[in-house]
Amino acid sequence: MTELVHLTVADGVATITLDSPHNKNALSQQFTGELLERLDGVGADETVRVIVIRSALDVFCSGADLSEATTIGMGIGAQRMVDVQRAIVANPKPVVARVAGPVRAGGIGIVAAADISVAGASTTFALTEVRLGLAAATISLTVLPRLTDRAAAYTFLTGNSFDGAEAARLGLVTVAVPDADLDTAVNSVVESLLMGVPQGLGETKKLLNRELLADIDARGKDLADLSASLFGSSAAQEAMLAFLNRKKS
Repeated sequence: MTELVHLTVADGVATITLDSPHNKNALSQQFTGELLERLDGVGADETVRVIVIRSALDVFCSGADLSEATTIGMGIGAQRMVDVQRAIVANPKPVVARVAGPVRAGGIGIVAAADISVAGASTTFALTEVRLGLAAATISLTVLPRLTDRAAAYTFLTGNSFDGAEAARLGLVTVAVPDADLDTAVNSVVESLLMGVPQGLGETKKLLNRELLADIDARGKDLADLSASLFGSSAAQEAMLAFLNRKKS
């Protein structure tokens, strides 16, 4: 089985690289399982002080794996998305997302869960769930706290795409920079984090994420159940199959 999520560790920085080209980093069970393993592993590694999540592709994440959703269902997949967000939020190490390329639906939950997200200006985001008869249920746990009520209503209900600069204005990402400056900006953030004492970073992250983590633990299962039931509905199944058929034609 080809590895979809890679891990390298150097100089106190763990880099988790998303690399599932056959489905544009869609959130398949294998993909999310490997991502959880990497997050748990580096969280317990005392040599790691900062975690960076990035993509090896020109797409950051295309959202749910619709092929799985229309065959085996999303009972496991929906809960996995709650678990991935929790693994980022509760990780004792600060997590930085390097965001480049399209980010769709469930992938936005990874961006929102990260402590600091740096996006290229040409990055595009879209909460496309409504167009498939779904709701952004599981990722609402981390996305909604980043947005104002008005921004949430617009992005969740329209499904319209918006760029990195707009994502920064809305609060979804920390900062957006010209694409050519993305690596420099991420490296600058990482260098600043490495200046922090691990205990200080860990305890500060706990303070920042206390309410968010409590909400994930309180509502995560219910939202995963809601998401799975929506994916299994006839309306969503019809819409997803139509979407997949359009992609093949």
